[in-house]
Amino acid sequence: MEMPGCFFCFRHLPPNAISMGIPNSLLIPVLTTFLLILPSMAVSDQIPSHQTLLKCLSDHSAPSSSPISEVIFFPDNPSYSPVLNSYIRNLRFASPTTPKPLFIVAPTHVSHIQATILCCRIHALEIRIRSGGHDYDGLSYVSDSTFVILDMFNLRSVAVDIEDESAWVDSGATLGEVYFKIAEKSKIHGFPAGVCPTVGVGGHLSGAGYGNLMRKFGVSVDNVVDALIVDVNGRVLDRASMGEDLFWAIRGGGGASFGVIVSWKFKLVPLPETVTVFRTEKTMEEGVVDILYKWQEIADKIDENLFIRVVILPVNKKALKTAKAKFISLFLGNAQKLFALMSKKLPELGIKVEDCIEMSWIDSVLFWSNYPIGTPLNVLLERQPKSEKFLKKKSDYVQEPISKADLEGMMRKMIELKRPALTFNPYGGKMSQIPETETPFPHRAGNKYKIQYSVTWKEEGDEAADKNVELIREMYEYMTPYVSKSPRSAYLNYRDVDLGVNGNGHASSWGRKYFKGNFDRLVKVKSMVDPDNFFRYEQSIPCVEAFDSNGRAESL
Repeated sequence: MEMPGCFFCFRHLPPNAISMGIPNSLLIPVLTTFLLILPSMAVSDQIPSHQTLLKCLSDHSAPSSSPISEVIFFPDNPSYSPVLNSYIRNLRFASPTTPKPLFIVAPTHVSHIQATILCCRIHALEIRIRSGGHDYDGLSYVSDSTFVILDMFNLRSVAVDIEDESAWVDSGATLGEVYFKIAEKSKIHGFPAGVCPTVGVGGHLSGAGYGNLMRKFGVSVDNVVDALIVDVNGRVLDRASMGEDLFWAIRGGGGASFGVIVSWKFKLVPLPETVTVFRTEKTMEEGVVDILYKWQEIADKIDENLFIRVVILPVNKKALKTAKAKFISLFLGNAQKLFALMSKKLPELGIKVEDCIEMSWIDSVLFWSNYPIGTPLNVLLERQPKSEKFLKKKSDYVQEPISKADLEGMMRKMIELKRPALTFNPYGGKMSQIPETETPFPHRAGNKYKIQYSVTWKEEGDEAADKNVELIREMYEYMTPYVSKSPRSAYLNYRDVDLGVNGNGHASSWGRKYFKGNFDRLVKVKSMVDPDNFFRYEQSIPCVEAFDSNGRAESL
């Protein structure tokens, strides 16, 4: 069948789709769109009318049972603002002056994605791809160019296959939905991913994804075995048809640089029926500096079944100026074993046997999300966080222990600044066993722990934003002597435009911080699969036209 501007042919997804467990929402015919004859530039420099765009999108999507017109939201649609705002997790990007999309597409069918790519290419519109909206600097839904949001929240099927010990999950699903669906099928399976249940699967996995199972099972993408992506030419590709280079790139290299990832297949991991948790806190007056120093020595070397996160906070009360550290753990075993382990390895923390609480893994997900013990599991299906905040976050990696004197200095700096919080996440275990080139995510052996810097505030306006962002930048600068160097590394999913943005050949300034030596391979893959740089944003992987004799990207 022939239509204006390109050619279509109907086909199903991969022939083995049913045996692969691909969600039912994708097991209907989709359009494979060949755009090779499209010019790389727009047919017009003018912004097209709503009628022109709607006709283009309708002409190039299928089936009639799921018309794309029902999931397109222009600014004059009453649902436009609610849809736009429902997945803005950082209130810094919800102001009246924040640039807004020309329209939003919330696909319910793969052809809606294909049509959006096609029509945005024809009319030179940028696409921003959003799953859960938790990207800290708003890059999935804000642009200074004329842009469109492709919002994946309607594509959120979770198909768990316990016999195969795997799951196919749409990018628009949340981690809470994934955990809930796994728990429905099994008490002894889980998936290593984040501890915030409202995070969207699409962005989380494409940026690597980590959580409190990482020391045992690695990051999320270490367990991904297949994916479906719509590429710049509108083709729906699985692992076999996209090839190993692209499959490597999307597992931690930021999927939105390469296409639109529709769904992921990952292996479930085996878990005991009973896990154990504890939560406790200590202040500087209670010797927390000594405890933190000892934690640094053991947290990455202790039993890989144990993960102990530390959250450090300033305490600024009228009668008390101090800092405290909250210790929260997950142990893949019973309370007796955890108590024995803590008594031997970190007695300074003073954990008692009654502090160690046994529960199922799925209940530990709620515990880590700060729900009271006994909360019904169906809260994991709630897609909206308890509250939205203004926020800014940054990250670092620590490779050598910070001295007691410097830990105390760090805490006193936090007291001085009043707002920033620091979260220490231990590495080691499985993380040290996987080569840093296995996926684009390079932060493996040699890292003791990762730091997340966080500042949140409630006051509206630019003045409050500037003040709080400056506070976290000052804390980040203060920590320079104590963190990784050459490069000073960062975690992609803690997106931070302070590290640099594209333009004037400066992509490597941020790229090597996120990816180290893997950045050059990502540039090569990008140049092969999206040579006209259609999928682009402030920190998207750039294209290059040439490489030097050593295979390193030139002209970045």
